[in-house]
Amino acid sequence: MPPLLFNDDDVRARLDAATAVRAVRAAILAGHEGTLHAPPRVRADIGGGHLVFTAGRLREQGVLGFRAYVTRADAEQLVAVWGSDDGDLRALVHGSELGSRRTGAIGAVAVDTLARPEPVALGMVGAGTQAWAQLWAVREVRQITDVLVTARHIERAESFARRAADELGLTARAVAGVEEAVRDRDVVVVATDSRVPVLEADWIAPGTHVTTLGPKTLSRHEVPAALADRAAVLVTDSVAQAAGYPEPHVLPVDRMVDLGAVLAGATPGRTDAEQITLFSSVGLAGTEVAVAAALWETARHH
Repeated sequence: MPPLLFNDDDVRARLDAATAVRAVRAAILAGHEGTLHAPPRVRADIGGGHLVFTAGRLREQGVLGFRAYVTRADAEQLVAVWGSDDGDLRALVHGSELGSRRTGAIGAVAVDTLARPEPVALGMVGAGTQAWAQLWAVREVRQITDVLVTARHIERAESFARRAADELGLTARAVAGVEEAVRDRDVVVVATDSRVPVLEADWIAPGTHVTTLGPKTLSRHEVPAALADRAAVLVTDSVAQAAGYPEPHVLPVDRMVDLGAVLAGATPGRTDAEQITLFSSVGLAGTEVAVAAALWETARHH
């Protein structure tokens, strides 16, 4: 059969959070078990930017593929998926929606693995596409009692809170300051493009799980290095990718453990309710192929 083509509207209509989280969880475990083959990303200098490729083969799922994008904030991505046994091109996905929902699903797996198991009060710093995808996916793994959200422009936070109530049925409120958004929260998601820390480490209460999505290098980082000092557990979805950044991380890579190892029970995660856990999301290569393949499976059966 010819490959199925998907755009952003198709992804919104066909990809539910349960499917995305399930696909990403399987890929993260496959990365730990050695059945996800994902070489280092390739950055091709095109003058004034880069064309970036990530690729992956999921042996158990029988698929392989790649993602390609240019390094600018508004760029669309292209994901292609083949069957690894027959070599047939199965799906092409273009746009930005699949990538953000894939990242949201990774964050949800981290919350499910590292946060305390009870219903959570959620604090969000940032009200853009990445923040929304995190909320969309976290709701699949935890009951959310309420959401506090803040952003550089309060109007965006207010719009985000209304959308959370209208589309997801959540109790959500915009607040003016970051400290109010993150203090005494069970889970905190930081999803900004800030070059400087947007919060103080001592604003995070004992027992909180924190996910950081935005800049995290020495020269540009949205959370302070001191937060890693307070965290009992520092996790990423790919230690190899974290270590391979062109500029070193502000968070200590030598302390990071793979989310897949924690998920598999090979490495301890949270061992105490009062521990702070910190997840540094770098986007495990191959997870976008896993989500695109799951989207293809869903579409061809409906």
